Amino acid sequence: MILTSVLTTGALTLTACGSRDDSGDKGGDSGSSTTLTIGVDAPLSGENSTTGLGIQYGAQIAIDDANKNNWVPGVKFQLKALDDKAQPATGQSNATNIVGDKTAVGAVGPLNSGVAQTMQQVFASANMVQISPANTNPELTQGKNWQTDKKRPFKTYFRTATTDELQGSFAAGYAYNGLKKKKAFVVDDKQTYGAGLAKIFAEQYKKLGGKIAGTDHVNTGDKDFGSLVTKIKNSGADLLYYGGQYDESALITKQLKDAGVKIPLFGGDGMFASTYIEAAGKSSEGDLATAIGVPADTLPAAKQFIQTYKDKGYKGDYGAYGAYAYDATTAIIKAVKAAADANGGKVPSDINDLRSKVVDGVQKSDFEGLTGKISFDEYGDTTNKQLTVYQVEKGAWKAVETGTADLQ
Repeated sequence: MILTSVLTTGALTLTACGSRDDSGDKGGDSGSSTTLTIGVDAPLSGENSTTGLGIQYGAQIAIDDANKNNWVPGVKFQLKALDDKAQPATGQSNATNIVGDKTAVGAVGPLNSGVAQTMQQVFASANMVQISPANTNPELTQGKNWQTDKKRPFKTYFRTATTDELQGSFAAGYAYNGLKKKKAFVVDDKQTYGAGLAKIFAEQYKKLGGKIAGTDHVNTGDKDFGSLVTKIKNSGADLLYYGGQYDESALITKQLKDAGVKIPLFGGDGMFASTYIEAAGKSSEGDLATAIGVPADTLPAAKQFIQTYKDKGYKGDYGAYGAYAYDATTAIIKAVKAAADANGGKVPSDINDLRSKVVDGVQKSDFEGLTGKISFDEYGDTTNKQLTVYQVEKGAWKAVETGTADLQ
């Protein structure tokens, strides 16, 4: 039971008790302690929940590690996980819920860039840090005119994922130079993430010398892609590039292959989930997806994280964003420690003061995380620009190319 109370002035009350997090583990008790909350927002049910759950439990493991190893003496952290169902309005409501919790010092998430757009102002107004392990739309950190005039919209927003500018370009380079595909059909789901990624891929692909055989759009939730399949078949394309999530892309590739169109479907990190392969079955063989960073199972620092995730029996897929959520959560915890260290070893008693110091602390992040060095540039973007292309081989994602995008 958590006994921490909050005064109407916003001050934190010290209590002599442990805390219970979402995993059911009890934090240790070494006298007086302050309970602080880190919010997580992601789709925990319905569409995209496979990757959303990976974010939740990646954050949970970081919190458990912080409590177990006493990363911030006198502080016990707890997780508040909220389900946005991949809906922008729900994400905004969740953001309001988190900032209204006077023990909350920061938030991790969301998964979807479109959801993030509704949340940023809420966190900024409360001067609370928000770190997404998955958002890739460039506008979130660099403004609407990011291609010509980069301006950071919110100093409270950060991400441990690199942007679609790099992801789309990296995919275009691999499609044209690696796969030797010269004629691509480009489709997106009309959402912020999918449409932005598809646009960047098409622009870079054409710069490299590739031809766009055609373009089209689908709606999230669609099940029948017969007319789209006919268009792709008649276009003569040797590659389908899809901007969107795994829910629709798995159905598209299956219907495409069933119609005899034996070309690979190539997508972004929204497609990189075991659920894609499970839903598409054998039709997914040979399909590709880009994802941020390098494979988690190749990172020595992530070995214990992966083992813990499996041992706990956590649902979802840690492979796409789990380790990035861990690092995002760790950045918030380290910022709390920095605030305490600068205050004589105690966290500031006023929650608004603490939140402000955590924002500043995250901006100064400089540590080795599970996914590599964790630091942020002047826009709040990660300085880790590595990307990986994965291909489905024998029913599993296999890394086939790792590097950084060569923007031309």
